[in-house]
Amino acid sequence: MTLRFFRSILLCAIVVGTPSFAAIAQAQIAVPPVPTDIQVPEGFSAFLEGYAIGTQNFICLGTTKKSMAWKFTGPQATLFLKVDGQLQQVATHFLSANPGENGLARPTWQHSTDTSAVWGRVKASSTDPAYVEPDAIPWLLLEVAGAQLGPTGGDFMTDAVFIHRLNTTGGLAPAAGCDSLADLGAVRLVPYTADYFFYRADQ
Repeated sequence: MTLRFFRSILLCAIVVGTPSFAAIAQAQIAVPPVPTDIQVPEGFSAFLEGYAIGTQNFICLGTTKKSMAWKFTGPQATLFLKVDGQLQQVATHFLSANPGENGLARPTWQHSTDTSAVWGRVKASSTDPAYVEPDAIPWLLLEVAGAQLGPTGGDFMTDAVFIHRLNTTGGLAPAAGCDSLADLGAVRLVPYTADYFFYRADQ
């Protein structure tokens, strides 16, 4: 076992309130089946799973002189570990400027303990009805577009190369409410949940 493996175990222990070493070491990340077009390439394995509870956020904007539509402005969610039936915070998810792309806005995941962070860009998405609920946002395969150490050198998230968003519920843009000039600038925070899986290269 590598030094990074043991460091990951210790960090998880801090986050979840120091469960037993055996409970963490024996925990397996079970990635559910996914559509073929969003599969992670060979040679990468999941090292972190987080259950997200939050919102997908939208604002009503004019698209032309005669029409308006909801524009997605980013996610806002907390990711949790599921430990013995309890939820323990492990990361936050939001939109922020990616320093690796000259400040381009990207979805961001920041670890709750060491504050290391990664930014992702969508590589592929799926609304395959065999997997994705009809009233839920798509499942995604993202590739990491930037990574940053925490201010004290924390690096837990920085190994991530790919990210899955799976098992989604909710989060779709509102079906109404952006129809008249009075609606311009209206904001809707649409509840959603998802499972996020973070993958690093096999050792």
